[in-house]
Formats: sequence, structure tokens, C-alpha cells
Amino acid sequence: MSAHFFPRDEYFMRLALREAERALEHDDVPVGAVIVRDGEVIGAGHNERELRNDPTAHAETLALREAAQSLRSWRVLDTVMYVTLEPCAMCAGAIILARVPRVIYATADPKAGAAGSVLDLLDMPQLNHRPQCESGLLAQEAADMLRAFFASRR
Repeated sequence: MSAHFFPRDEYFMRLALREAERALEHDDVPVGAVIVRDGEVIGAGHNERELRNDPTAHAETLALREAAQSLRSWRVLDTVMYVTLEPCAMCAGAIILARVPRVIYATADPKAGAAGSVLDLLDMPQLNHRPQCESGLLAQEAADMLRAFFASRR
């Protein structure tokens, strides 16, 4: 574990991994996200694209919706988002628009990642908000879950 992560970061990323496992129950790509404020989970989600037949039902967007409802505000301030896979462009955009101040993701997405792999929307100076973004926390566990999911489909 890197020095810039705290024990509580690992705890919340493990909750995100549990969310990812829930996606497997309905044959969705196992990605999970939790949003934490003051040490409390205020939003959680896992991929539900297959379940809802909704291309926007990514773990991050579902967690953001729940957090916004909890806060009664579209601004999801003073929070940390933990997500098991690097956010895509849609999710990175939603994170920026929601003003999430810190994002920690487990493993990179070399095909669609928008937090440094393919694009880096979370660090574009032209945009009005740039969350602090860190990666690599429990990356192996998240990557193994994704690999197993895709291997079972080949």
C-alpha cells in the first residue's frame, strides 16, 4: 500500500470491491463505487447496465445519484469517491460536475480510462473543477475480478 493511502482508504475500497461483486449477480461488469463523507458511506453503486438496460448505469453514476440524494444537493462536496476501475469519460465528467474533491480508483482502464490512461479529464486545467485523483489501491484484487469476469465470457 502506498504511503499516500490511509487505513480508512483501504477499508472503503474494500466496500467498493464488495459492490463490484454485487454486479456479478446480474451479469454486469464487476465495478463498484462508494462515496464517503465524514467517515460515512453516503452513496454506493455497482454496474447495472445489463440489469437496467441503461448505458449510463455505471457504478460511479449510481453512487453519485445516491450521494446527491443523501446530501440533498447536486454538489457532492467534502467527499471521497472510491471506485474499483478508473472512471470512463462519462463518469469522469459526472465526478467533475458533482464537484467531488477526491477520487481513489483501484485499477487502470487502458481502453476507456479518463483519469490518466486514455484521457485525463480529472486533471484538465480548462475545466472548472479538478479533483485530487489517486490510483493503485487494491489494484490487484480489482484487476483479478475483472479478468475473471471477462475470461468466463471467452
